[in-house]
Amino acid sequence: MTLPKDRSIIASDVIDRDGIGVEIFCDDKFVIEIFHDDSKRTRTVTLYQQDISLDLPEESIQTFKKEISWDFVDYDNFK
Repeated sequence: MTLPKDRSIIASDVIDRDGIGVEIFCDDKFVIEIFHDDSKRTRTVTLYQQDISLDLPEESIQTFKKEISWDFVDYDNFK
């Protein structure tokens, strides 16, 4: 199923997790989250809908790489 991307939102989460991500919405439904977690030093993709075209996650990853720093926060040297 091909879904048009309505919007992407840059959102931080420092309550349940420690990082920042990109949320992708299609037809006003939350479809994909790509999250950069500084405490776990990971980047994850979560799909909230099945059977989406590969184009949407690929485009979303490009948005993530453009908008979110690739470097993790180094808490040992944080001043």
